[in-house]
Amino acid sequence: MNGKKRIQRTLRGKAADKVPWVPFAGVHAGKLCGYSAKEVLQDADKLFESLIKVHQTYLPDGMPVIFDLQLEAEILGCELMWAEDSPPSVVTHPLENDLRIPDTMPTDKDGRIPLVLDVMRRMKDSVGKHTALYGLICGPLTLATHLRGSELFMDAYTDEEKVKELILYCCKVAKCMADMYIRAGMDVIAVVDPVISQISPEMFYRFLYHPLSDLFSSIKEQKIVTSLFVCGDASRNLEPMCNTFPDILSIDENIDMKTAKILSDSHGIVIAGNIPLTTVMLLGTQLDNVRFITDFLAEMDTKNLIISPGCDMPYDTPPENVVGIMDAIRNPESARKMLENYKAPASDTDVPLPDYANLDKPLIEVFTVDSAACAACAYLKDAAMRLLPVFGNAIEIREYKITEIENVARVKKMGVRNLPSIYVNGSLYASSLIPRHDEFIKDIRQLLETKQA
Repeated sequence: MNGKKRIQRTLRGKAADKVPWVPFAGVHAGKLCGYSAKEVLQDADKLFESLIKVHQTYLPDGMPVIFDLQLEAEILGCELMWAEDSPPSVVTHPLENDLRIPDTMPTDKDGRIPLVLDVMRRMKDSVGKHTALYGLICGPLTLATHLRGSELFMDAYTDEEKVKELILYCCKVAKCMADMYIRAGMDVIAVVDPVISQISPEMFYRFLYHPLSDLFSSIKEQKIVTSLFVCGDASRNLEPMCNTFPDILSIDENIDMKTAKILSDSHGIVIAGNIPLTTVMLLGTQLDNVRFITDFLAEMDTKNLIISPGCDMPYDTPPENVVGIMDAIRNPESARKMLENYKAPASDTDVPLPDYANLDKPLIEVFTVDSAACAACAYLKDAAMRLLPVFGNAIEIREYKITEIENVARVKKMGVRNLPSIYVNGSLYASSLIPRHDEFIKDIRQLLETKQA
């Protein structure tokens, strides 16, 4: 049974010979061929070469062609900051000072779309008969945030109708992108909307439920599989997301997979995920990865399940770790034997924590996967950084990315449960929920006044 058939059978609620495996190798694909993230996202030949290498090395049942949630934003006027080891990040927001609703739609000649469509067609010709190809598009809430910036979350309270108009516009952009990707041969259209993890269910139903439901319906009408892909702790929004009825729901390690699968099963939706990106894939050993998959398969009902990383794999993920995952999925008995005498080494990394009771100034700590690569992390960090123009050096802001071993140790020592999160003076302030700017200012001002009293 080839990979595409495995995924097709899983989508029909039938058992496949193996659990389908979809490695989300975005910029990591370039790593396999010695190309930087910037090179692989800007050069069609290098991207194609890297994707073929992914296919040869990781033997996927399905795979994305490109993982870049900034592609549409760039076309619509956002300036990007490029990096060598991660996708670009949005640094300017064209609607930041004027919430006008654009009316332009992307075309197959705009920005990097010609590059992407070219590679999609080449991948379809090369591996598309036996591998499900994913076209990833930026979800409407994330795109709206790219265009407006963090101010969008205040707008939700002060100018609801304008926010609804902007999200509807972003859904039209998503439909336009989906149509182009479908014509280029994509089997699955994945709407990737990490900022969903930063809003409440009430906001989801108010702003996203109808637009997303309509978007998925329009794609399904073309006989194409749909996926809703979220990053971060979107647990509170699992039911609303399922109610938009994508064919696949993709989640990361912030969400309990067993709980999520009970809900997705009740809606007849396939669930995908949720291998930890940093603590396992990036920073673990090959046997750590084999052990994760072995335990995962032992605990999970494998019907309606696709195994994949929780999001776009970090650029520097050791290839042997991904090969270990693939081998453990395809040969679970051999994987169990490999682990018979394996004991994970104890971590000797320790980090000193600040003396929170005796700080000179309020300390705002932002714990992220990586704000340069994760949109949800970027906008939660931005919520903290927006305090600087108000308070200046009267406060201190630090970011801890768990792409570094010492920060993993810090997360464990502080008991951080979900990423991204904001802590103020050592206490949890916001967990996977962007705080209102005016309330954040009020709370920090109260801290300063208390200290001065």
